[in-house]
Amino acid sequence: MKIWIAKAVIQKTISFLPYKHRINYLFQKFVTKGVLLTDALMDDKLTHCSNHLKYYAKYGNKPEGFISLEIGTGWYPIVPIGLFLAGADEIYTIDISSLLQTTAIHQTITKLLEYYGSGKLQTYLPVIKMERLEVLRAALLLNSEPESILETMHIRTTVGDARKMPFPDAKMDLINSNNTFEHIPESILADILVEFKRVLNPNGVMSHQIDMSDHFAHLDKSITIYNFLQFTDVQWNRIDNSIQPQNRLRIADFRRLHQQAGFKIVEEINRPGSINDLKRVKLADKYKPYSETDLAVSHTLMVSKK
Repeated sequence: MKIWIAKAVIQKTISFLPYKHRINYLFQKFVTKGVLLTDALMDDKLTHCSNHLKYYAKYGNKPEGFISLEIGTGWYPIVPIGLFLAGADEIYTIDISSLLQTTAIHQTITKLLEYYGSGKLQTYLPVIKMERLEVLRAALLLNSEPESILETMHIRTTVGDARKMPFPDAKMDLINSNNTFEHIPESILADILVEFKRVLNPNGVMSHQIDMSDHFAHLDKSITIYNFLQFTDVQWNRIDNSIQPQNRLRIADFRRLHQQAGFKIVEEINRPGSINDLKRVKLADKYKPYSETDLAVSHTLMVSKK
């Protein structure tokens, strides 16, 4: 049995169990090693943070004291803490379920401070508020609930439906996500983008990092990142799971969803992927109308405004 099929079967089974997210965390931590806070993960997330700040500085109008919103809190709040260090006054992060743990937050802070000590953090965050580094050091001494620790860094967590958020109109200056959009069903994502338009201020900026590759290929190198494009929707629904779903949307779909919600895409930084790898997959009928160029794009940073 191929590795990706084994993982799909295991995650599908876990998705029917109580405490499925906790069980999946343990599975990924000890079996697939997919949730360890490695240098590679830290570098990836800090790159996202750096890009969000870069394009907010380019298109926003509030260089300091801005208010940000992240969808997809995850296990390690690297981006929210990075935004705090860079000068955000308020940082909100929302997820459909809580994955935060005190030990994981301590690990995140410890690694960020190590990066600062080596000078590496400064390559990602050219502007760092020195007094906020002291807040991080103090947070390491706290053994309270993760939400309480994050509040010392102006980070407020919400567990709930991002289609109906408890924020007033036009509150947010920056809305961002980090490899989250690819996990949200299309109809739900469409409604979330409408809600984003409501809470984003008229001069605000959205910056979304999206990974459109087949995530099973991250573990199983025998398949390409386009492997999942061979399946019909019915077939994919049998394979997909509710703990780490993949909507299989392509770059053209994300453009359309942004435009339907009333956003104008002002920058699109794409990783083009490989047409040759794409051609190794026999496409399901639903993907045949797409251009090869659009289908092949594996990652994008999509920046938009109202």
